[in-house]
Amino acid sequence: MYRKLMYLVSFALVMSVAGNASADLVAHWRLDEGSGNTTTAAIGSPDADGTLVGATWVTADVAPISGSNAAVFFESANSDRIETNYVGILGQAERTVTAWIKAEPTQNNNAVFVGWGLNNPTERYSFRLNASASNGSHWALRLEIQGSYAITQTPLNDGQWHHVAVTNAEGSSIEQVSFYVDGQLEEGLSGTSGGGVINTASSSVVLGNSGHAVGGYGFDGAIDDVRIYNEALPEGQIQAVMQGGGTTYPFAFRPSPADGAMIEDTWAILSWSPGDFALSHDVYIGENFDDVNAGAESTFQGNQTTTLVTIGFPGFAFPDGLLPGSTYYWRIDEVNDTEPNSPWKGKIWSFSVPPKTAYFPDPADGAESIAVDVQLSWTGGFGSKLHTVYFGDNFDDVNSAAGGPPQGSETYTPGPLELAKTYYWRVDEFDAVDTFKGDIWSFTTEGAVGSPQPANGAVDVTQSPVLTWSHGVYADSHEVYFGTDKDAVKNADTSSTEYKGTGNLGSESYDAGNLEWDTTYYWRIDEANNASADSPWKGPLWSFTTANFLIIDDFESYNDINEGEPGSNRIYLAWIDGYDNPATNGSVVGNANAPFAEQTIVHGGLQSMPMSYDNAVGKSEATLTLTSNRDWTVKGVNTLTIWFRGSVGNATENLYVVLNDSTVVNHDNPDAAQKTSWTQWNIDLTRLADQGVNLANVNTITLGFGNRSNPVAGGSGMMYFDDIRLYAP
Repeated sequence: MYRKLMYLVSFALVMSVAGNASADLVAHWRLDEGSGNTTTAAIGSPDADGTLVGATWVTADVAPISGSNAAVFFESANSDRIETNYVGILGQAERTVTAWIKAEPTQNNNAVFVGWGLNNPTERYSFRLNASASNGSHWALRLEIQGSYAITQTPLNDGQWHHVAVTNAEGSSIEQVSFYVDGQLEEGLSGTSGGGVINTASSSVVLGNSGHAVGGYGFDGAIDDVRIYNEALPEGQIQAVMQGGGTTYPFAFRPSPADGAMIEDTWAILSWSPGDFALSHDVYIGENFDDVNAGAESTFQGNQTTTLVTIGFPGFAFPDGLLPGSTYYWRIDEVNDTEPNSPWKGKIWSFSVPPKTAYFPDPADGAESIAVDVQLSWTGGFGSKLHTVYFGDNFDDVNSAAGGPPQGSETYTPGPLELAKTYYWRVDEFDAVDTFKGDIWSFTTEGAVGSPQPANGAVDVTQSPVLTWSHGVYADSHEVYFGTDKDAVKNADTSSTEYKGTGNLGSESYDAGNLEWDTTYYWRIDEANNASADSPWKGPLWSFTTANFLIIDDFESYNDINEGEPGSNRIYLAWIDGYDNPATNGSVVGNANAPFAEQTIVHGGLQSMPMSYDNAVGKSEATLTLTSNRDWTVKGVNTLTIWFRGSVGNATENLYVVLNDSTVVNHDNPDAAQKTSWTQWNIDLTRLADQGVNLANVNTITLGFGNRSNPVAGGSGMMYFDDIRLYAP
């Protein structure tokens, strides 16, 4: 303890506030004109002015920075780009390149947004998205300098605005470049190759495409506020640029310990990098997020000029020490009384102290298909010296066990286990003074029934679900148990009312019928094989909770199984589009290749419906024939809700919904197809009933674009739909 305190005092004496040097912004394209074929460089020589080639202005949806009035939209198929005569930064000089980008989900190429130089050794500088998925970084950032490249990991083709930046110090290697997404440093490069950062370009900067190979490197989406600096900006200045300013950043940043970190001690030194204008710092620390966020008096630790603070020692915050198993929140407000905007309220950061109990079990709690020769492991509780393991196939026995032999290691091998069986285990921790009883964890060995649908613990499940599961390796039949009483289902046998019957291999499903709204149900599948002495195998207990609304389609049930094979349920077979009738219907449902349902751009759950429209033929629509939930009067439902999302590049076309191929309701916003975030469309059912539709017997629902009653040739685009529901008042 005393050596720690001596270190603490010494460390405090040498810490001082460091100022940030100002970098030179050598080229800046605001892209705010909104019309015409040219864009004037806000900073840079006249050679930096750009010419739009094919690219178009968008003003309805621009980057989220102050003063942004427009952005530029690019389509790779048309080789859209902005050409300049500015040659960029050459040689091994340090630099920073930043931009706001909004990459379309349909991105399909190498997607350069800022680049210069020819396609020759050492000449090309290309800041782009990574088109190859082989390294797991599909559509992440990539910096390529001919002969060298580095790739990050976060995919960015989600149709949302992101601020991106890349920096390199003078003479640095490609492995030493730094990437930032939305102001945060990207940790870990998923792929690097080559050597030094060298660029002797002989062609000028191009935005939205590549100067060396225009045809194959186009960007699909919007770009705004592109900047080039002649210095490798630090994180705080990157964040300042992201907010639309210069390179000054008034907020505290780079907390230590890092936000969300876990520290194994009862004291800590908190430090940070200061904002550019800070003369002192208001410090807030507490165990409640809301209190720290509100600046409650109990969390204020004072104003100070140094950029570190100690907690967990007498005379400091939390003088009795930090508590194991607790999370602490802290905030630094930067203060300069000569500045009118002072103080600058900081972000809320947090760190945690591990619990005294064991944690991070492996296998994870509830894991399935675990090998019968598994070795169990865990992370020992804070300060633990010895560990006592209790293991068995009965929850109550493991929970009540006591007096077991302690061990020093954090692993345990229970020996060969039975197939298709659920086991329970507990680890008690001893810290040389006290024993701390652990949680009960469980896992199921391989060969057992698994993969329940709805997933265990699922909520907002349809009231007429068909339960499915994957059979065990050795089972040839199964028994189904289902009900609302947890203990009754858990302990049921074939004489219980919860017993719902048997089935043979290949029929792993159970139609639960019409269930109550907003109710939790429990189910269990026991498997059997008369040829095995270990049969039957009692299954784990699963649960789900039904929704308090009717689900018309949440798009979760669709799969990619080949047409005609058992269980096939491809989305385009349910939603009938214009694929087979393109002369009168310009819609196509589903992605071109599996997965046919969209699994990246979703509103809720895991899937949504992609639907392209091409109104050159006058209209585009897709129709679902309802097999359940056809009575739209139950429970007093009065609102149809549809979630949708489009793109700024979509043509403006009227969005409509049709019931029973007769009643039409149009969306109130004529620009609905250009909405770039998930948008909720609420439709009062009286608007449909007043047109004569029988809401007690709805057979079909149609989503479409155009004028259904008077089709007129129009434009095209891509839309996504999700979570079609009916709500009661």
